[in-house]
Amino acid sequence: MQQIVNFILRNKTFLLFFFLFSIALSFTIQSHSYHKSKFINSANFLSGGLYSTSNSISDYFNLKQKNSILHEENKQLRDLLYGKDTIVNQSYIDSTTYGINYKITAARVLKNSYALTNNIITLNKGTRDSIKQDMGVITPKGILGIIDNTSSKYATVISILNTTTSISAQLKKTNHFGSLNWDAISPEYIQLTDIPKIAPVKKGDTIITSGRSFIFPKGVPIGAIESFHLDNAENYYEIKVKLFNDMTSIEHVYILENQDRKTIHLIQSPNNE
Repeated sequence: MQQIVNFILRNKTFLLFFFLFSIALSFTIQSHSYHKSKFINSANFLSGGLYSTSNSISDYFNLKQKNSILHEENKQLRDLLYGKDTIVNQSYIDSTTYGINYKITAARVLKNSYALTNNIITLNKGTRDSIKQDMGVITPKGILGIIDNTSSKYATVISILNTTTSISAQLKKTNHFGSLNWDAISPEYIQLTDIPKIAPVKKGDTIITSGRSFIFPKGVPIGAIESFHLDNAENYYEIKVKLFNDMTSIEHVYILENQDRKTIHLIQSPNNE
């Protein structure tokens, strides 16, 4: 303990300078959008590199599990491709239904958090792969999140397990839609609100994306209704949805780019006449 005190006393001038410099740098980054953007991109680059190295090691020890997942995905794709007369699991995505307006980029998860209040996922794709902010991210089983920040080689995703996220979703069997939010309680469940009480809601019904934004197309699976009840005003349902995705075990994902994004932005502009 005495050695620590002596170290501080010997270097008090430098330590005071470093402390004040850190505060000044923090204020600069927070108050200037350019500096903030550069800082976030640099952090993504450094952390992405560390996560990439770590995943390369763990990948070697999980080959059997990955092969099993890929085998199941290939089976689903072959059934769709050859028109096999079988029932395809509704929790798996048929990307052909999205039409030509969505470009799909495969990516791999380098870091996945699911136990925090606002969870972030890191991917091994970035601006050099044409990845941009506000692109949707899905898995073979359903929705995952939205691209937030990017660097040259990496991107971070705001997970659906994030209390700041709000995504438009609907009942698969009707056009009744509401808002998808997370209550930060369990990574297995997410909440769907604002579904009107006239909607024919039943336990086990499938919830999908509504397509009412340029981020996700209509029809991406989300989960199945676990339970539901009317809100305090008894006008809308509050629905508990069990996710199709196991959010604690995410490996391979797909990034969706709406090819009509610029056109949609243009017609939605308040200055457009």
